Amino acid sequence: MYKVDLNSDLGESFGRYTLGMDAQIIPLISSANVACGYHAADPVVMMETISLMKNTAGEIGAHPGFPDLMGFGRRNMELSFEEAKAYTLYQISALAGMCKAQGVKLQHVKPHGALYNMAGKDYELSRAICEAVKELDPEIIILGLSGSEMIKAAQDCGLRVAKEVFADRGYEEDGSLVARNKAGAFIHEEEEAIARVVRMVKEGVVQSVTGRDIPMTADSICVHGDGEKALLFIEKIRAAFDKEGIAICPLKELVQ
Repeated sequence: MYKVDLNSDLGESFGRYTLGMDAQIIPLISSANVACGYHAADPVVMMETISLMKNTAGEIGAHPGFPDLMGFGRRNMELSFEEAKAYTLYQISALAGMCKAQGVKLQHVKPHGALYNMAGKDYELSRAICEAVKELDPEIIILGLSGSEMIKAAQDCGLRVAKEVFADRGYEEDGSLVARNKAGAFIHEEEEAIARVVRMVKEGVVQSVTGRDIPMTADSICVHGDGEKALLFIEKIRAAFDKEGIAICPLKELVQ
């Protein structure tokens, strides 16, 4: 039987503003990437998200981003190695501490938005993130884009790695995600998204925006929690996986 993690970016509300459908999504996923206050969330939201997750079979991951609340962490920033490392350590330490206070352990770290995309192509930025993770807890898993520099940096740092693919995003031929302002960036039709995900899990390939098949290893599948069809995607993916003989389980059960 095939096995894969199903994750979603959650805990992205802020103060009186609510984003996403966390309460409905959390019981259906095996891993959650929880915002750490830089691109979204606040301390209360972080604690509440952990509380929701701890009562499920799912695991918790930190989702650090650029310090850019107004841009939701999706605008590029230039950071030094030391800044990137410190910003990452600051955010993941906060969430790890909150997890410890509630009797749970941080499973993984997955960068958010522009930080994720930039790190995917920038080895030194990835290295800074990975060093921060290793210094906090070398048992934490790095979740990064399949085939990216983040995966290479994590392996070089001696960290466990999980390779991520996206149900609702398009791919360039080099394996990077299509920029959000370009045609083909998003997969809007549920059936198309599901067919792509099943193929990535079973065949290890996905069709790029140019129509060419490219290799893609799927340890974990992400559905963005703020997407308008996030809940529907997740429900249909789970149903399709049942039919296709694909089991859903947390990263810690997949990555050695």
